[in-house]
Amino acid sequence: MLARWVKNLKECAVYTREGYTGEREPGTIGFATIRAGDIVGEHTAMFADIGERIEITHKASSRMTFANGAIKASGWVCARNSGLYDMKDVLNLDNL
Repeated sequence: MLARWVKNLKECAVYTREGYTGEREPGTIGFATIRAGDIVGEHTAMFADIGERIEITHKASSRMTFANGAIKASGWVCARNSGLYDMKDVLNLDNL
């Protein structure tokens, strides 16, 4: 399933549109990366149409946030048997 999803993403992903204006081709998904100043981590998922958009944003003001998350995740995985896990397992989302 993951391989199929990645293959589909490769077919429809459009990265960096420098110099291009106007609409993307139908069926494509646009990705953009911006690095600026002292921004440590700012991530926004945007779902947009003509005249409206929904945005979900995460902002981290310290790299320590990411380091703490990595330490917690490593502690979690050390307490598990060998196997394949994903973030739903780590965050215990199946039990909500």
